[in-house]
Amino acid sequence: MNPPPDVLEQTLFGARFTSPVLLAAGTCGFGEAIIEVMDLAQLGGLVTKSVTVEPRWGNPAPRVAEFPAGMVNSIGLANPGVEAVRREKLPWIRDHLQDVRVFVSVAGHTPGEYADVVGRLDDLDGFLGFELNLSCPNDSRRGGLPFAFDPDALASVVADVRRITERPLLVKLAPNTPDLGPAVRAAEESGADGLTLVNTLPGLVLDPRTRRAALGAGAGGMSGPALRAVGVHATWRASRLTALPLVGVGGVASGEDAVQYFLAGASLVQIGTASFWDPRSAGRVSDEIRRFARSQGVRSLREWVGTARVGPDAGTEGPAGAAPAASPAPAVQS
Repeated sequence: MNPPPDVLEQTLFGARFTSPVLLAAGTCGFGEAIIEVMDLAQLGGLVTKSVTVEPRWGNPAPRVAEFPAGMVNSIGLANPGVEAVRREKLPWIRDHLQDVRVFVSVAGHTPGEYADVVGRLDDLDGFLGFELNLSCPNDSRRGGLPFAFDPDALASVVADVRRITERPLLVKLAPNTPDLGPAVRAAEESGADGLTLVNTLPGLVLDPRTRRAALGAGAGGMSGPALRAVGVHATWRASRLTALPLVGVGGVASGEDAVQYFLAGASLVQIGTASFWDPRSAGRVSDEIRRFARSQGVRSLREWVGTARVGPDAGTEGPAGAAPAASPAPAVQS
């Protein structure tokens, strides 16, 4: 008799995930940093550092600064460029991370650059799909305006890439999009297979004594515990608008943090900031999810996904895939 499946196991994007916990883009490079510090069997997957057409050195130091509720960073999409990734990084991933579900993060200044990167990498082995970084606030050539703020531009990027690859495409959206609906619909209609919610939120930390910004580039992307409520809210809103699989990211540092995202509609979560202070956080969070599921009598993650009770009609609200709400719930209620 076969043993029952682990509560954490699920199949998404045509692949089996042994854990719903992934490492977020920009937190583990191309995987080299994690192979000696954690048990890869506890890791559901990872998203690589964002890859651009040209090598990028990134923004001036300091690039990371902590504050009590999280951190800000302005890495500037530093990466070795697509040719080095093709020649060195993806072959290493193929040879060393065979059991890890890997998404390659892709960024660019123009829609054509996204298609160029994907076209140069798509024929290689060793990774599952692409995550299109359409919401990074640190791309200075675009004046800080992400593609995710412009549904037409977003649709152009996704459609261009969709024509090139049959691999799963995740579209990473911004937390501060004025209206999430057009971005979600544009991504789905253009060929996205899933959505990642959310990227960092623009933030600025100042030193009261020197009067200078804590980051060399000035403002940066805010992440960590302060972002969690924003990410959970965006995930919940997206779950009312689409049936695409959702990946929640922002402030996940414990099993119960992850469960908030599942309840909001996510099937996977990504860990970012927590991995900086605890490199083994992905394995720990996976274990905490499993223990919490047992304590709640939950036998499958599907029993959680999209079952949040939100608003005055919480007693009758259905799971993910139900009819969209007529209007977004306010972020703050008095």
